[in-house]
Order: sequence, then C-alpha cells, then structure tokens
Amino acid sequence: MAIKFDYTVNTTKDFEKAAVDIRKSTEAKGWTVLQVYDMKEMMAVKGFELSPLKLFEICSAKYAYQFLKKDKLVSLCMPCRISLYEENGEIFISGMRPILMGEFFPHLDLGELPVKIDEDLREIVDKAK
Repeated sequence: MAIKFDYTVNTTKDFEKAAVDIRKSTEAKGWTVLQVYDMKEMMAVKGFELSPLKLFEICSAKYAYQFLKKDKLVSLCMPCRISLYEENGEIFISGMRPILMGEFFPHLDLGELPVKIDEDLREIVDKAK
C-alpha cells in the first residue's frame, strides 16, 4: 500500500487561531518556524483572489544536520512545510509526509530518521488542530 503524500486534518478553530497554534505546537516540539508565507496576500498583490492560505516553513536543526551530512541534495526537500488553508468554509492543516524522503534518496541509509520526523510532523499538526 502506498503512503499518502500528505497528512491533513480538519480543525474547528478559526483561521488565525489555527495559525497561532501551528507556531505554538511547532515550538513546543522543539522545532523552529523559519518563515510564514501568506499566499492569499501574495496573490492579491498580483491581482488574484485566493481563499486564506498560509505556508509555514519549519525545521529541526538536529534532524536537518543528520540529513545534510549524508547528502546536500536533501536540502531540496527542506525545510518541512505545513499548510493552513480554507476550502469550502472549512479550515485544514496539512503537512507533507517526511517518511517519503527514503523514496527520493534510496541510495542513502536514512534509517528510522524519516519515520521519527514524520511522527513529529503529525504530532505538530495534531496539537495545532
């Protein structure tokens, strides 16, 4: 059975409260929020209308270091991202599954590292919902 590309949950929180809670749950897990992109605002500047969408770039230096020691090309998959978006009046929190990194880099012995990162990401998303 194929692993799903994303881990997505629905939340009953309003959009801004969910955004704050993503930051809080990321930091509580010992990760860092590197950047937040407000895609709705960015699209509006270019004349496009988009429902609320924020992208959170998050990173754990201890995990990133372990990957980067093995192969600098892993940086193409970094940092991890969490997406907060509104669709049809519902709010969703979604993250890409880091467990898939082994499929992108089969020549590397990544061990259980992608599994641990995947667990962290799912925990961050779940605590934010």
